[in-house]
Amino acid sequence: MVEEGHLTRAAERLGLRASSLSQQIIALERELDAALFVRTQAGMTPTAAALALLPHARRILEEAELGARAVRDTMGRPLRVGVTPGAPPAVLATLYAEAVEIDDLPAARQLDLLRRGALDAGLLALPEDVDGLRVAVVSERPLGVLVSDAHSLARLDEVGWEDLTGLDLLLYERKLAPGYHDRLLADCAAAGWRPAHVRTGPPRRSLFVAELRHGGDVVALRPREEPAEGLRWLPLREAPVVRHALVWDPAHESSERIAALV
Repeated sequence: MVEEGHLTRAAERLGLRASSLSQQIIALERELDAALFVRTQAGMTPTAAALALLPHARRILEEAELGARAVRDTMGRPLRVGVTPGAPPAVLATLYAEAVEIDDLPAARQLDLLRRGALDAGLLALPEDVDGLRVAVVSERPLGVLVSDAHSLARLDEVGWEDLTGLDLLLYERKLAPGYHDRLLADCAAAGWRPAHVRTGPPRRSLFVAELRHGGDVVALRPREEPAEGLRWLPLREAPVVRHALVWDPAHESSERIAALV
């Protein structure tokens, strides 16, 4: 939290929901009988108590990592797992708890590395070309509408496909995850919605958020998540479901160890 200065960003980095991280901070403040952060519209500012605690907390984390590393050394090297933006927070938390090495990689890059033996496993949205790979579905979540909190849709409690008429869709470049990209557009067409334009959004989350907030009549279709500041997530009626899966080479020397992650 001290490093990020913002609850949502810190929670994403830890693979937690912002509400869960907030509750843990409040519980720690109660235990210490001291406020650790000043909460403002701009974010979270550490207090003198937090700054005094920080070096001790870092030492504890370093010792915990050394202990985990010592255990891993007896079991072999840590597994390297690729994850895509929008990966399920609960699954990310499980992977972090298993002390794997996490790499932020688009689906196409994950699949290339998996087939070259340069990545142990990948966490990605289906469908993609996973022929020859072992696939374990770990999450199924309905899509919803992510929109600026200043947009006219933000006043609704739920959105229908007809409410999206005339709006642009913000989406990543097709080459990053061609299978899911095409499926999403096909689902939109099947529901009767053809976006006015499909905008190619930047891969960096901060720029993606900025375009949603300030880009006018544009929405994104994402699973339910803790929205960034200035955005609102809305349920979508008759929403398609996005499935995330852990994929890996069944011939991998640690195949059973990878399977045990989920």
